[in-house]
Amino acid sequence: MGDQDNVGVVKQAYENFKTGDIEALLGQMSEDVDWRLPETEGVPFAGARRGRAQVSEFFSTLAGAQDTLAFEPRDFVAQGEKVVALGQYRWRVRQSGREYGGDWAHVFTVRDGKIAGFHEYMDTAAAAGAYK
Repeated sequence: MGDQDNVGVVKQAYENFKTGDIEALLGQMSEDVDWRLPETEGVPFAGARRGRAQVSEFFSTLAGAQDTLAFEPRDFVAQGEKVVALGQYRWRVRQSGREYGGDWAHVFTVRDGKIAGFHEYMDTAAAAGAYK
């Protein structure tokens, strides 16, 4: 697959997330997908996961912990099997009622049309503060 094909896979993944079609999103992933967010104290969905079942648990935990106020992927850069998406989001933590957000970078690895890896870079201090 070419760079633009891989960008298309990632854009479809974001669309599935935004519409709440997590089953379709999981179907876009390889069986052994490597899913990583920064370790962040107090944030229940932080850390690494492996495989679709653990990623499914990530999305369940995320949905139970916070509400999406804004989620906007804006720019996509692709080279080979890597797709970098840059964007902004804003969340409200259900337990505390606090909001946090900011810029983020997501690095996807796309192999044979499937998402094989995901690594998020974000403002961990803002997230941790909202969960206190």
